[in-house]
Amino acid sequence: MGVRRAVEMVLDAPEEHLHPISTYGSLIHNPQVLEILEEKGISAFNELPSQGSGTVLIRAHGVPQETKDQLEEVGFKVIDATCPRVIRVQTIIKKHAKKGYASIIVGDLDHPEVIGLRGYGGDESYVVKNVAELEALPGFEHAIIVAQTTLNTHLWKAVKNWAAASHPHYKVFETICDSTERRQAEVQRLAESVDAVIVVGGRSSGNTKRLVDIARQTGKPAFHIESEADLVNLDLQALTASSQIGITAGASTPNWVIKKVYRALEALIFERKQGWRRMAFEIQRALLLTNIYVAIGAGALCYACNKLQGIHQTFPYILISMLYVQSMHILNHLTDTRADRYNDPNRAKFYDRFKTLLAILAGLAGGTGLVIAYSIGVFPFMALLIMSLLGLSYNLKILPSWLTGTKYRKLRDIPGSKTLLIAVAWGIVTAVLPPLSKFGGIHWVNTLVAMWAIGIVFVRTAFFDILDMQGDRLVGKETIPILLGEKHSMRLLKVILIILTVALAVLSALHLTSSLGFALMLCPIFIGLIILAYERAQMFPGIRLEFLLESQFILAGTVTFAWVMFT
Repeated sequence: MGVRRAVEMVLDAPEEHLHPISTYGSLIHNPQVLEILEEKGISAFNELPSQGSGTVLIRAHGVPQETKDQLEEVGFKVIDATCPRVIRVQTIIKKHAKKGYASIIVGDLDHPEVIGLRGYGGDESYVVKNVAELEALPGFEHAIIVAQTTLNTHLWKAVKNWAAASHPHYKVFETICDSTERRQAEVQRLAESVDAVIVVGGRSSGNTKRLVDIARQTGKPAFHIESEADLVNLDLQALTASSQIGITAGASTPNWVIKKVYRALEALIFERKQGWRRMAFEIQRALLLTNIYVAIGAGALCYACNKLQGIHQTFPYILISMLYVQSMHILNHLTDTRADRYNDPNRAKFYDRFKTLLAILAGLAGGTGLVIAYSIGVFPFMALLIMSLLGLSYNLKILPSWLTGTKYRKLRDIPGSKTLLIAVAWGIVTAVLPPLSKFGGIHWVNTLVAMWAIGIVFVRTAFFDILDMQGDRLVGKETIPILLGEKHSMRLLKVILIILTVALAVLSALHLTSSLGFALMLCPIFIGLIILAYERAQMFPGIRLEFLLESQFILAGTVTFAWVMFT
């Protein structure tokens, strides 16, 4: 929590506070995050300058109060990004130091957090790293014992036993962060249940090193890496021979780094396998990278919506849906690859390598779709043309700065626009275009079917946004999950899925649509089960999760085909 809070504060700082923006010391112990901050022009300094300007953020580990005062004196506006758990320890030490208590801090002497804590204890503060150093201290009439918030829980237990036996009058405060304590216990359980453990985190991160030590104490192979690039230096034979591999990370490791490690490891393991499993994985990856699978899914959804509305001549509309979605998704990735750098580096590399071929493919798909639409009629052609132009303009500056300022000049700058526009575009091309072409207009029942299609695609796209929250935030995207938060977004998706399931049952029960609606209830239930599996850590962001999520549309088409055959 403290790390996430500090990173969010520094990312928000350029829009809210006086420039230039800098941090006093490394904001957190993670090299990838620090590199991103450098790219954004947010620098770090360790020595107090004689004169300062702009805004400086105090690192998550905290600093002594006198350092904050000195930063203000030389001209900085100071924003305190210290972790609230660390602030609590600072307050305990400060309060008791005023009463004449000696402060005993159990932790690493050179760790930034401990250096900051010592500043609140004055001359009567002592740092020890083990029980032996505790025993070497003189006896105090009044003393408190606190722990570095990321201390090893086994060491802390030994310290408390020593205090109870040797100096029961000392005040001992539980200051280890509860998430640290939980993580260390979880890592021990994890290591005992798997064949090997990979711990992701900065080389200088103390809590990450402790996780590695805890994992190794179980006798299992444990590897400490900073990023997915380090995987090639590991014992790959031992990893690929493992039936279960545990992945955990230090407190300062962002989710997008963990996800990149998982994706890279997933690919690495399958690439070293032989036979049908490797082939199946490669096919899945190719279908997803080229957006062929999502295009097939759009065609399957169109087929389902047509049959739900009683439209029988479906092939041209299925083809239009597939070509439109294929074209727009490729162009979307080609024109905005910033977030893919964090969310899906393999996709970013793929699009960078084959951008010319993919651009040609997108143009051919979009053009062919328009030709087919024109052959059907003017209405579908004009609708598809307008949608295509809107899709092409999504990443372009279409509004002058004098009208909107500098923030909202593109459609993509509007908060939450991506998720909503993708869903609406899918709904129109799969469920509105066919009745519009067939009947020259749409009935309110057609609108309800379109709303069902929009809802299904909205849940799918918003769930992907939840998986990509940290990467999107780093590049300044304001998706719906970033606006609402992960918990509220998950709750919203579940409510939408319940509404979609009930709506299909009601429409079919009232004979407003065909009885196919009862069978299509499987689709929202299917995606709901995927979300539950993700929440319970039974499924992780990667090729297999993405493929399964896109398969909901294939399920809709398959269910529809079976219904047609049997009815």
